[in-house]
Amino acid sequence: MSGLHRRGIAAGGEPAVERQRDSSGGATGGKVVDLQRLATITDERRARGERLVLCHGVFDLLHVGHLRHLKTARSNGDILVVTITGDSYVNKGPGRPAFTSSLRAEVLAALDVVDYVAVIEDPSALKAIEAVKPHVYVKGGEYTDIKGDITGKIAAEIELVERFGGTVQFTDDITFSSSNLLNRHFDIQNTATRAYLDTLRDTDFEQQFIRLLGKISQLKIVVIGETIIDRYVYVEAMGKSAKENILATLRRDEEVFAGGAVAIANHLAGLSPNVELITVVGDPAIGENYESFVRERLDSSAKLSLIYRPDGPTVEKTRFVEPTYVRKLFELYTMDDNPLPDSVQRKFRETLSSKLKDADIAIVCDFGHGFFDAETVELLEREARFLAVNVQSNAGNIGYNMLDKYARADFMCIDAMEARLAVRDKHADLVEVVGTHLPALVDCANFIVTHGRSGCFAKGKDGVVNMPAFSASIVDTVGAGDAFFAVAAPCLAAGGNCEMAAFAGNIAGALKIGIIGHRRYLTRLDIQRSVAALLK
Repeated sequence: MSGLHRRGIAAGGEPAVERQRDSSGGATGGKVVDLQRLATITDERRARGERLVLCHGVFDLLHVGHLRHLKTARSNGDILVVTITGDSYVNKGPGRPAFTSSLRAEVLAALDVVDYVAVIEDPSALKAIEAVKPHVYVKGGEYTDIKGDITGKIAAEIELVERFGGTVQFTDDITFSSSNLLNRHFDIQNTATRAYLDTLRDTDFEQQFIRLLGKISQLKIVVIGETIIDRYVYVEAMGKSAKENILATLRRDEEVFAGGAVAIANHLAGLSPNVELITVVGDPAIGENYESFVRERLDSSAKLSLIYRPDGPTVEKTRFVEPTYVRKLFELYTMDDNPLPDSVQRKFRETLSSKLKDADIAIVCDFGHGFFDAETVELLEREARFLAVNVQSNAGNIGYNMLDKYARADFMCIDAMEARLAVRDKHADLVEVVGTHLPALVDCANFIVTHGRSGCFAKGKDGVVNMPAFSASIVDTVGAGDAFFAVAAPCLAAGGNCEMAAFAGNIAGALKIGIIGHRRYLTRLDIQRSVAALLK
């Protein structure tokens, strides 16, 4: 499901490449083509009676296993076509792919055994199979156990190949893992992260984590928080205005995303089919309140209970963004952050109380825009079986929305600035803040304080753990903390410890900073494959 609404010209995207040049100025001989051109070429070659062979993969780090695989594939026909997964669809964990699609295509095209290369902007090979209609589709031996494929893609690919009259073959030769080679021999992770991951590789952590994900899928989850409409207006800087001391920009494009509690509910829907969202939107009597937008963007498996703010708008945050590097120039808030009227709060509490009766975990997204009053907080503290709370400070509430408005919780997740604001100490050591000062403010067994590139600090029953970040490559930080919280909280509710929750949250945050806005939400497959890739 997409969380994206677009108007106007596309904001970005890599153009199709028909001819690549290497760094020495040589060319790949026209081997690299776009998908449309590939379909035309293969139709022509098939008409000549030539036998077409297709291989598909990421090929992030070309090694001898790949070379033998391609040679074996080529022996099954006259033309070998290799298609690779586009960068934005590579699901190998944080920081991957290590090499861009254009570089991966260039390396493959340099091999004599390969006739044509194309980049496929899709997570599977289905578009490639439709274009090529291969006589033979060749996969590595690790894919022979179709039931063991957690993506479910191989079965669909085999079915499509056979529909076009082709066959599927699996190679059986020396194999290496690109993820393992990159993890162990390349600096895709910093020293601290590599050292931490090394401590987990020889344990059963991955199996424990997969079992935990299975338990999360059984949880009944209620998410409570404000809807936030995140609007990105892409502008091109033209320079200083001729008559005033202001920056002049040219509007190019716009994207509108469902953020706030909606985004958190969508991340959770990727982990459990039992998610319900209670959120507040604006008054339809005063204009666009985004109710239909929220209903369209919320995952189809999630249930929705709406509260309406009388005479007020849905919270909307508009960022004016330079699109090349996704740099935000300034931000505009549209909101009424006064407390909800008593009559609306009473209705909200009635709805909340009824939903908490069946919920295994209540996930509170307190963005500080007037949704949670003292009585609602007391209700949550009293009736939630497991209470997970994220209390945020932002430009609209800084200094007024602090975590100690809650007397108790089972899990609290905030960032370093919010933690220091809460303890009123700008320079305090974060280990001391999370281990001593925060527990003195709130009766809570589990705290996590996120700290950007420095990872996070997690405090559970075994003390404080400083877990390093899993990616330093940032595209967009909006919603990264929300994704961290959304994935970490159910880990604890399902029986995991605070370190496992921090590990899951770090993965979610690392994946989210590679996504612009809320163009897509995280899934169990994203998390599971990231764990597997990091620990290879």
